[in-house]
Amino acid sequence: MNVYNKKQEWKLILLIVAIIIGAASLWYTNDLVKSLSREERKKVELWAEGTKQLANINENANQDFSFIFEVIKNNETVPVILTDEKDNIISARNLDSLKANDEAYLQKQLEIMKLSHEPIVIELVDGHRNFIYYKDSTILSQLSYYPFIQLGVIFLFIFVSYLAFSSSRKAEQNQVWVGMSKETAHQLGTPISSLMAWVEILKQEKEISPEMIIEVQKDIKRLETITERFSKIGSTPILLPTDIIEVLNNSVNYIRTRSSNRVSITVNQQNQDKIFVPVNIALFEWVIENLCKNAIDAMGGNGSIAISIIDSIQVLYIDIKDTGKGISKSKYKTIFQPGYTTKKRGWGLGLSLSKRIIESYHEGKIFVKNSEVNNGTTFRIMLKKKQKN
Repeated sequence: MNVYNKKQEWKLILLIVAIIIGAASLWYTNDLVKSLSREERKKVELWAEGTKQLANINENANQDFSFIFEVIKNNETVPVILTDEKDNIISARNLDSLKANDEAYLQKQLEIMKLSHEPIVIELVDGHRNFIYYKDSTILSQLSYYPFIQLGVIFLFIFVSYLAFSSSRKAEQNQVWVGMSKETAHQLGTPISSLMAWVEILKQEKEISPEMIIEVQKDIKRLETITERFSKIGSTPILLPTDIIEVLNNSVNYIRTRSSNRVSITVNQQNQDKIFVPVNIALFEWVIENLCKNAIDAMGGNGSIAISIIDSIQVLYIDIKDTGKGISKSKYKTIFQPGYTTKKRGWGLGLSLSKRIIESYHEGKIFVKNSEVNNGTTFRIMLKKKQKN
């Protein structure tokens, strides 16, 4: 459990760092954009002053206007439109040259410029005024979008990297699952064979009670079932149409005989005798046993477990409700991760294995339907009633 707490802490720290980096990038770029915008306005104001001087050229015929012409000529980036007091367009600069004579295009650009910046007023000597409207240059416009594009690329890279590492981690987990399961099945095979041989020998002894031999055979049968379950992990199990009510009752009967009489387990069949669903009996019983055992632990060996079957046309729902200590909402997904456990003993693999069996082998779903702390939990299993052809 400590491993997952530390994992969540690291995720939070990395998220905070990413937010700080993103915010710093946005702040710096926005500040740079504002600085460039001020510089562009100064350039337009200088251009406006040059235009004003040219407009009053008759009054200053003896002056040298070469510098003014150079100022006006050097504005090659900022789109501007010069208008009179009635918004009649006098001239335009740094717009689309192919549409320079298109009145509708110029009017549209003028409206855009009016929304972009306050106009620069040119006071003429005859008492009239001209107005210069402008908008940000192409470079400045692109720069304003740059941080968002940059962040998008960064987050896309992080997302793709996360998917790659997650896929790699799952592949490694699968290899560990398969390796441990196959090895467990292999190791159990030898003592089971030996026990079966000893049972045959005990049958020849007249002093041995037949009832004792029957009980030993039951335990051997149980070990064979466990071995079969482990041997199926990592391989594609065969799913056969099976009466799910019978499977549930068999699993519940097994749990009842091995739990306290203070634990009540019931199966609600909805007045149906048989419901056939494609399952692998050995693996599916394993899931039910895991859920029931976890429920008994959560209740401290005292409470009730209610298994409800909800039959629909294409999907079968199985709800397993207990009266245990419940699960906080933040742990709904974490509890299915390998190694997560709240118990002092145990590997924390039961729910993870159950999820693998239901979702990978039966193409179903298993999740926490609802839970309240100190008021019980309901797990839901969803199974398809028909296999894909």
